[in-house]
Amino acid sequence: MRQERYWVTVVSKDHIKRGVAGGFMQANHGKPGALKKLHPNDWVIFYSPKMTYAGDEKLQAFTAIGQVADDNIYQHKMSEDFVPYRRNITYYPCKDAPIVPLIGSLDFITDKKSWGYRFRFGFFEIDEHDFNLLKNKMFSPADRLSIEP
Repeated sequence: MRQERYWVTVVSKDHIKRGVAGGFMQANHGKPGALKKLHPNDWVIFYSPKMTYAGDEKLQAFTAIGQVADDNIYQHKMSEDFVPYRRNITYYPCKDAPIVPLIGSLDFITDKKSWGYRFRFGFFEIDEHDFNLLKNKMFSPADRLSIEP
């Protein structure tokens, strides 16, 4: 049996709200590459640098968490000229976790002064330590008992 992997993707808070409501994710502006790396039961944590895609209001928090639901990668027509690729995700209720207090504890951030650089590529894998640290910040104690990877 394949072991679960843990991923972070970057998306504004307004966009991840749509994903949570619809049970899907998109990555890297709707391109399929990142989605092909995911497998059922992999965990994805969503980091939101801003409140809205088009706005300037900073958020800098982890805002959603879920698991890949199946093997399907599919396209969804959002407009005449935008037909992004998606994956189905099972999202779990969580609270936002601001990144600033966590920077010193996250192994995937190797340069603590230029911590934002790691997010520039929009999608990357993290280790189990970092996943558990983030999961514990995002889930309430009752959530953690009922959702164990």
